[in-house]
Amino acid sequence: MRRTVFNEDHEAFRDTIRAFIEAEVVPVYDEWFAAGQAPREFYYKLGELGVFGINVPEEFGGAGLDTHKFEAVQYEETARAGVSFGGSGVHVLLALPYLKMLATDEQKKRYLPKFVTGEEMWALAMTEPGTGSDVAGMKTTAKLSEDGTHYVLNGAKTFITGGVQADRVIVCARTSAPREDDRRFGISLFAVDAKSEGYSVGRKLDKLGLRTSDTAELAFVDVKVPVEDLLGEENKGFYYLGQNLPSERWGIAFGAYAQAKAAVRFAQQYVQERTVFGKPVAHFQNTKFELAACQAEVDAAEAVADRALEALDAGELTAAEAASAKLFCTEVAHRVIDRCLQLHGGYGYMNEYPIARLYADNRVNRIYGGTSEVMKSIIAKSMGL
Repeated sequence: MRRTVFNEDHEAFRDTIRAFIEAEVVPVYDEWFAAGQAPREFYYKLGELGVFGINVPEEFGGAGLDTHKFEAVQYEETARAGVSFGGSGVHVLLALPYLKMLATDEQKKRYLPKFVTGEEMWALAMTEPGTGSDVAGMKTTAKLSEDGTHYVLNGAKTFITGGVQADRVIVCARTSAPREDDRRFGISLFAVDAKSEGYSVGRKLDKLGLRTSDTAELAFVDVKVPVEDLLGEENKGFYYLGQNLPSERWGIAFGAYAQAKAAVRFAQQYVQERTVFGKPVAHFQNTKFELAACQAEVDAAEAVADRALEALDAGELTAAEAASAKLFCTEVAHRVIDRCLQLHGGYGYMNEYPIARLYADNRVNRIYGGTSEVMKSIIAKSMGL
């Protein structure tokens, strides 16, 4: 089936990204893997390449486009090469939508030029120890000072991807107590400078997968946040978070599909090269049947991911549709990658093979951005159940 989601511009970008990955990432990726993060200077290279500015208005140094298709190409190309761009994904997929939606003209002039170049890397701090998916249960507070010039931020966050190297973090905090009839009320968003006194990065978390993206615990002790760094209106943070969840979940869905597609490619190459009992593994009927079944699942996931991408670009992707895409694509990727690892035999369990890293990286897709169980709840609610 011929795909219609990408045009010539996207394919030209694909060629550029593929060459960049081969030159700048593949030769040093083992070093990043061992270090547990991409080097900070790598993000400047991504800035120079223009990947951070695609969806940023031209007046702030970006390309002024309004599409997620170039991000989609990056998902496919990094998965294809068995690498990642470190923690930079949250910079564009998670942080930028809030800046475009909520930042004032004055804030955009301060934030976006450095965002585009990679001079300031951004992260999003929502999850707290003990709250997980229950965002409304957060305990971090931001209290307005008596003179009204700043907020005083206190609390802790965890599982913050990009948090070790972030220069600014969009922090969700309570500015008011929840209402009896609305526990989601009272959350606000702040663009917090990581150099602020009282702001600290705790442990860099030791994760099962996604080894090259830095994930951290953050702590705030009487951090002064200027009122000029409040994003949007006070107490409306939960509403803002809900606005961007469909795009976040699309990103996870598309990334998972891309990983499944890459897994089939890795397995296909391996079984043609590896011999057992004097024959290539690809010669056996079981191998053919397994890969054929995996390919069929990838084809279906591609269609779902592409459809969600078109809806997202058109501004029509609903919460239930995004949940459905995430649920389907992440569950498909789980099955496909597991079967492709099996075809590698014992070597599939070795980190020197991309399939092993892919297996570990993929597991979190059914957890973050909302678990598969949460996705099912959202879909069921949309069905009137």
